[in-house]
Amino acid sequence: MELEALQKVTKDIEALGASIIVISPQLEKYTQQIVKKKQLTFPVLVDKDNAVASQFGLVFTLPGKLRKLYNTFGIDLVRFNGNDLGTLPMPGRFIADSEGIIRSVDVHPDYTQRPEPSEIVNILKIIE
Repeated sequence: MELEALQKVTKDIEALGASIIVISPQLEKYTQQIVKKKQLTFPVLVDKDNAVASQFGLVFTLPGKLRKLYNTFGIDLVRFNGNDLGTLPMPGRFIADSEGIIRSVDVHPDYTQRPEPSEIVNILKIIE
């Protein structure tokens, strides 16, 4: 999910009485750099070692060759995530109601297939 697109729908989501929380495996210092650079107004939490993502069954391990390829593009998972596990979470969206019951889930194993942020508003209107 593009953070900028998510930021654009934040006010609409909040107007419906909902909140956004983003969870990332990146270390706090990198997470805060992104929050500042993109001027995000919602919290971005750190999921150290993908502990939370693992509980949701969203974590996969990158093969060694793919890790090397990531490094050639400047994506150093060891540096950004603070471990050498070589794991990443699948991007996903979970929408819970006011009682904490998950009402909608959108997860795809292909990281390029991300949930559309504007759909969140429509889903919230339905489960309201």
